Amino acid sequence: MIHTGRYAPGDQLPSEKEIMEELGVGRSTVREAMLSLQKMGLTSVKSGERARVTEPTAQVLVNELSGAARLLLAQPGGVQRFQEARALFEIGLARAAAQSASEEDLLRLKETLDANFRAIGDPVGFVRTDVAFHYAIAVIPRNTIFTALYNAVVEWLTEQREISGKAPMSPELAYAAHERIFKAIAAHDAVAAEAAMQDHLDQVAKLYWQVKDQRPDG
Repeated sequence: MIHTGRYAPGDQLPSEKEIMEELGVGRSTVREAMLSLQKMGLTSVKSGERARVTEPTAQVLVNELSGAARLLLAQPGGVQRFQEARALFEIGLARAAAQSASEEDLLRLKETLDANFRAIGDPVGFVRTDVAFHYAIAVIPRNTIFTALYNAVVEWLTEQREISGKAPMSPELAYAAHERIFKAIAAHDAVAAEAAMQDHLDQVAKLYWQVKDQRPDG
């Protein structure tokens, strides 16, 4: 009913009794269905009110994947698979950013790059500005699915950033890579942007495994 437009965002759904009568199902079936709709981000419920149709968002879509993503990460080879997926995704983002970045986009990206440089020597600040730099790239194509996926990847691969950041000269290497990525995007050179991002993420993965293999629990 929602997909066909019978109920649009903002509309209230019928009462449980009305749905039961129309569809010929029991109360427990209706309640299970309403919970599923809430999880899908298609409805919201306020105390004392009937469910109301909401506009689904990319963030809701990604949130639905989070549980499965964490299980996949914990499997043998899971981290490698996610590293490969992240690389494919962010290399594409770098290319798209180089093709479409406006002067305003480049200004924001340069601000995040400068903040990243200033944070060298501050591990917590460096991670925060690292995330902000990559997020600024994800924003440039103006696709909410891209930004939602990027935020999810950041969450799923938090351990990778924390561990690779412990490698000697890691912040300096990461900043230098960020600078190369920025210059390629600013020059609207999609091929160079792809290559710079590929080199950067290959380096991050290499540092991660170097540090991981040296840890007692590695």
